[in-house]
Amino acid sequence: MTGGAATTEGRAVRVVVADDHQIWRSGIRADLGDRFHVVAEAEDAPTAIEAARTQRPDLVLCDLNMPGGGGMAVVQALAAEVPVVVLTVSESERDLLDVVAAGAVGYLLKSTRSDELRASLLRAADGEPVFSPQLAALLIGEYRRLATTGGDGSLPLSEREREVLAHVARGESYKAVGEALFISPKTVENHVRNTMAKLHLSRRHELVRWAVDHGIT
Repeated sequence: MTGGAATTEGRAVRVVVADDHQIWRSGIRADLGDRFHVVAEAEDAPTAIEAARTQRPDLVLCDLNMPGGGGMAVVQALAAEVPVVVLTVSESERDLLDVVAAGAVGYLLKSTRSDELRASLLRAADGEPVFSPQLAALLIGEYRRLATTGGDGSLPLSEREREVLAHVARGESYKAVGEALFISPKTVENHVRNTMAKLHLSRRHELVRWAVDHGIT
C-alpha cells in the first residue's frame, strides 16, 4: 500500500474511514475537507480491512469499538501495510498502549478539534506518530515504568536520540521537537533516521512500539 512523505505533497490524502455510527462517518468526512479524499467507508473491522486492501489508501482512520474486532483488529491486520490512526472516545491507558503495541501510528480522541485532527492526520499519512496531547502523560508514564532493559540496562541510543525519540513517540512534529530541544527539524529527522537504523526498524510508527517495549526516561 501507499504511504510516506509524498502523500501530503501535491494531492489529497486518500483515507478509509471506519466507524459503526454513520453520523460519525459523515461528520469526519465533512471535517476532513478538501485536503483529504475519503475513498471508502466501513462500519466494521472486516469491511475496513477489505476496503483498505482494495482501495490502497494513504491512511486508515478507524474507531476503537466497532463490530468484527474493532480498531484493534484493523490495526493488527493493516499496520504493516498502511498507517492506521484510531479515533475514539476511550482515554483508557490500556486501550492506548494495546493499540500502540499493535502498530497504530496514532491514537486520537473524538473530542479533537477539526483543525487539529486534519493536521494530525496529514502527519500520520507521512508516517509520523500522532496522539492527543492529554494522552501524552500516559505514554510517558509507561515509558518510565518500562525503563528497564536486559544486561547492564544500557540502550543502543545516545542521550540525544533518546530525547528525540521521547518527543516523537508522543506525537510531536519534527518542528515542535526541534523547538523543544533547540535543534533544527532536519537534525531531528536525522536523529530519527539514525535511531531507526540502529534498531533495525523500517517505519517511524515502529519507534513508538519500541519505546513502549523498552522504556525511555
